[in-house]
Amino acid sequence: MSKRVIRILGIDPGLRRTGWGLIECEGNRLIFIACGSVDTDAAEELAMRLVCIHDGLVHIVEQYSPDEAAVEATFVNKDANATLKLGQARGIAMLVPARAGLPVAEYAPNLVKKTIVGAGHAEKAQIRMMIGMLLPKADPKTEDAADALAIAVTHAHHRTSMLIAAAMR
Repeated sequence: MSKRVIRILGIDPGLRRTGWGLIECEGNRLIFIACGSVDTDAAEELAMRLVCIHDGLVHIVEQYSPDEAAVEATFVNKDANATLKLGQARGIAMLVPARAGLPVAEYAPNLVKKTIVGAGHAEKAQIRMMIGMLLPKADPKTEDAADALAIAVTHAHHRTSMLIAAAMR
């Protein structure tokens, strides 16, 4: 199994704010690179907000050159219209890294929470605290950026497990 450094982009899609977090992993070692969010203007029309998310993520992919990407899967809530809009933002979040030639993994919110905190129903504050422990140099300014880092860390952990399982076959 290779000890090559892998740069992972985690994306927490949202129409109002799409969080992103970038880490490097070398074996079991995780290194914080950067994080932030792409914010949209709620007064803008939906199409323009999606363009904003697209352009922001394209800039991040071009600036940081990740090797792989991971996106949080959409959860269904009671408001079908809000779920549809979130799905459109998520589509952009998957499209941008895929168009850049990156493999894109998807993780359910409960799996991210379980991986980071150890419980599938953890609170945002618990996720943020654990991200601080796992990536001491990280200082996400928003919950969306912290969640994106959690998605990247989840991918790093599950990616390693998949490689070990493949090597044992």
